[in-house]
Amino acid sequence: MKTSMIKRFPDFNYNTDGYEGDGTEDGKSQDGSETLPYIDESPTMSPQLCAPQGPDGEAVSPTPPEGLPPGGDMEKGLEMKKLVLSGFLASEEIYINQLEALLLPMRPLKATATTSQPVLTIQQVETIFYKIQDIFEIHKEFYDALLPNIQQWDEKVTVGHLFQKLASQLGVYKAFVDNYKVALETAEKCSQANSQFQKISENLKVKGPKDSKDCTTTVSMEALLYKPIDRVTRSTLVLHDLLKHTPKDHPDFPLLQDALRISQNFLSSINEEIDPRRTAVTTPKGEARQLVKDGFLVEVSESSRKVRHVFLFTDLLLCAKMKKTAVGRHQQYECKWYIPLADLTFQTLDESDTSHSIQVLPEHEIEEMKIKISVLKSEIQKEKKAPKGQSRVERLRKKMNEQESWLLLHSPTIPFRIHNKHGKSYLFLLSSDYERSEWRESIQKLQKKDLQACVLSSVELQVLTSSCFKLRTVHNIPVTSNKDDEETPGLYGFLHVIVHSAKGFKESANLYCTLEVDSYGYFVSKAKTRVFRDTTEPQWNEEFEIELEGSQYLRILCYEKCYDKSMLNKDDNEIVDKIMGKGQVQLDPQTVQSKNWHMDVIEMNGIKVEFSMKFTSRDLSLKRTPSKKQSGVFGVKINVVTKRERSKVPYIVRQCIEEVEKRGIDEVGIYRISGVATDIQALKTAFDTNTKDILMMLSDMDINAIAGTLKLYFRELPEPLLTDRLYPAFMEGIALSDPAAKENCMMHLLRSLPDPNLMTFLTLLEHLKRVAEKEPINKMSLHNLATVFGPTLLRPSESETTKGQHITSASDIWSHDVMAQVQVLLYYLQHPPISFAELKRNTLYFSTDV
Repeated sequence: MKTSMIKRFPDFNYNTDGYEGDGTEDGKSQDGSETLPYIDESPTMSPQLCAPQGPDGEAVSPTPPEGLPPGGDMEKGLEMKKLVLSGFLASEEIYINQLEALLLPMRPLKATATTSQPVLTIQQVETIFYKIQDIFEIHKEFYDALLPNIQQWDEKVTVGHLFQKLASQLGVYKAFVDNYKVALETAEKCSQANSQFQKISENLKVKGPKDSKDCTTTVSMEALLYKPIDRVTRSTLVLHDLLKHTPKDHPDFPLLQDALRISQNFLSSINEEIDPRRTAVTTPKGEARQLVKDGFLVEVSESSRKVRHVFLFTDLLLCAKMKKTAVGRHQQYECKWYIPLADLTFQTLDESDTSHSIQVLPEHEIEEMKIKISVLKSEIQKEKKAPKGQSRVERLRKKMNEQESWLLLHSPTIPFRIHNKHGKSYLFLLSSDYERSEWRESIQKLQKKDLQACVLSSVELQVLTSSCFKLRTVHNIPVTSNKDDEETPGLYGFLHVIVHSAKGFKESANLYCTLEVDSYGYFVSKAKTRVFRDTTEPQWNEEFEIELEGSQYLRILCYEKCYDKSMLNKDDNEIVDKIMGKGQVQLDPQTVQSKNWHMDVIEMNGIKVEFSMKFTSRDLSLKRTPSKKQSGVFGVKINVVTKRERSKVPYIVRQCIEEVEKRGIDEVGIYRISGVATDIQALKTAFDTNTKDILMMLSDMDINAIAGTLKLYFRELPEPLLTDRLYPAFMEGIALSDPAAKENCMMHLLRSLPDPNLMTFLTLLEHLKRVAEKEPINKMSLHNLATVFGPTLLRPSESETTKGQHITSASDIWSHDVMAQVQVLLYYLQHPPISFAELKRNTLYFSTDV
């Protein structure tokens, strides 16, 4: 028995007179078998019912049949329709007889499978005859329902609902086609191994039609197993003919049109699997449904977060999840829901379900996970260089993928709600207003077209969902563990950006910009300019220092500020200000890493934003460089400053703390949000030169700039506040597991600090605790504050950092000991109040030097 493989649906020509063979008699091929129709597909259209050649040699799809125009020769058209149906009914009878001939040996073969002398095993029988019984029952029911309609024919008879039902059961054919190759191979092997089965398989008897005087023909099993594949194509052709001879205003027309679309989409999916070129599937209007946009979004479903792959087609939005498949099997999508774009609306703020609160994780958990990922990245780099590190690299990669996926799931907080006007609402969470704007704009652009609401049958939905796997443009969730090693790791360090000005606004407005960079697979908002009021040409000229963590892109979003309090949304994370424009630039290491400023322009919706940027790598920007001018305070040892000022705590520290507690303690993200760099530099100069107007400057200055000045002071100390000498002991102390030993060690280390360092540290500690008391308002927990200040207060000076170790990459600098530095400060922040006098009094009891 010779194995036949499905290559594609075979060639055929289609014309107005019916089927046209290849020149052989009665549409038979030279070996006497029937020639089989062919469904062609071009790269952009779904399979259509003929394949004429265009001038460039490409297959040209015909337009779908339009039906008889109202008022046409209806009588003649309906007579033709009856002829087409009669011919199809006769061929349906032959097909049922062929299926029956296949089923005839199946029953005895199954019965003998459990005896002592089986011809085939149960598994072999079920593989060879897979779904034949189901297909037989579907077509027997269809035949029995169609026959009386043709026998009692009149112009009002409708058959479209029968063809619709037949098309809706094509999922059975999908299962048959998927198994077809295995069925043939199994039949051939069994034929070679068992002469009894070979005899059965080569001599199957097919009954003739009822009026053919009971004549039978002998057909091989291989030929009969191909009949179901042939049949779907034939049914599609008949639907084409029926539509051509059905008046457009006849109730049958939309039903037949729907059945044809379902059949064509089914054939499209089958052909696509055999010859996987990208195709679309047809819409109810007969146009090609094409993929416009896709991506991974986090959906809030039943109060939990799920990563979904969302597909925007020309007429609908489909939300899918990846099905778990066995090893070696193709991955598949499962449709969770879809909304026709004609039915899709965006919820306005007053409609939004505010009881539907979004669970947001404490930021310190997000920060902790980032540090863990950084540590893993460093370990992977080291293992790659080790002689036998490859197997460990794979384990580390797997762990990193899990952690990055967790981060991607839990970090987004910006809601994107969509609503089906006939029912349910859906909520996605995005990390950036940029993405929300992109999805909304893409959907609204498509909705401007004349869209019809589409309802997909279960088979159509199955076909469309399975096509998503080949159509998708985004293949993996955006985590670094999914990237090739050759791909650029991004930049680690500090990006200095000056937002100069913007042009192109048609009307005066209150305008500001936000800056975002990508980090750990998602975008994070890092800075925001002041609002420039009532202007068409804002001149911000504001500089920001943005920390980069493997970043590759900078985004600038331009907003119009909304001052209408009634428009404020109850959701903390909902941005109600209107996006006027948005754009992004790639952070090219060669361009950005030069010492000079690089000026650029982002064009967005006719608006041009002018900005400059330069980059400082982390190892350079984190250097503690002593100041050459000992008369100032920045970069000068803390004991020198306090001695000169005759103070216990530097003036700069006291003044910045006082101002933050006066008017910044309720500020969301205080100490985390970047201040304007030019303001910070102005304050730095004022403190360094002891300007008389410093108190006036502080009262007028943006509070984030004051917070930034305090952080900069500690960052630029020639050695960390907790000293280079004690740094190793702090690292060892925080790692102790016995609480009593840890308490003893950590308190002893504080006592070992020089007095100016200790007084300044305790002053800062009490201040940060007061800030954290307002966490419900300012969103800054003790852990958040420890993350911001820990490395600043503990990171050793350069000579200590490089002693006895070799840092292999920029990301190593970030991950190196950062977690421990954060934990040290957190330990003291969580500790009951620590008094300077009490500490010093207890010094007498501890004589061991550190």
